[in-house]
Amino acid sequence: MKPNIVIVGGSHGVGEALVKKLIGSAELYTFCRTPVEASHHTSFDVLTQDLPLEGLPETIDGLVYCPGSINLRPFHMLKDEDWQNEWQLNVMGAVKVLRALYPRLKKSDKASVVLFSTVAVQNGMPFHASIAASKGALEGVTRSLAAEWAPQIRVNAIAPSLLDTPLAAKLTSNAKIREQSVEKHPLKRLGTADDVASAASYLLSSESSWMTGQILAVDGGMSL
Repeated sequence: MKPNIVIVGGSHGVGEALVKKLIGSAELYTFCRTPVEASHHTSFDVLTQDLPLEGLPETIDGLVYCPGSINLRPFHMLKDEDWQNEWQLNVMGAVKVLRALYPRLKKSDKASVVLFSTVAVQNGMPFHASIAASKGALEGVTRSLAAEWAPQIRVNAIAPSLLDTPLAAKLTSNAKIREQSVEKHPLKRLGTADDVASAASYLLSSESSWMTGQILAVDGGMSL
């Protein structure tokens, strides 16, 4: 039987690439604002709604939480609401989804959860304070749940660097910023949604069955 995979935020960027990669090999349930082809789609805004469970199977084999943001500002320009918004999207959004699906993940004998951090947690980067703070907290959640939910459920996260996706368009569309960013990466290119989706697909699969509590760097060597 095909595994039941829930993807929160599957309409753009990495989420969209992952949906395309898993079509045919998994039963996909997507929760996001924009309908996703070839999936059981439910319109959903993680900031204002609780995850609707109607129509989901009783057993969930994989969960991927994709929502994120790129709010790059100098520390002195960050307002309280900036910090709160990052926390609500990156941490509490994931927590609400994890809490809602935990009973169904427990019923699987191969459950895997994939979350997303950022290279900026490990590498100090200017203008990333609010993002790094919230994603750093999510890394803590990843490691804690990996210990708490073992051996039934594996929990890992991916920490990418700058990706050539719609989320980063404000940066990647600027030729100078793009060139500077490319030069900072040892592999001399920006990442793609497919690069990260491939890593997520691996973490969902039985090929990574002895991995949990890991923060997988998919960053073109930036974390070096």
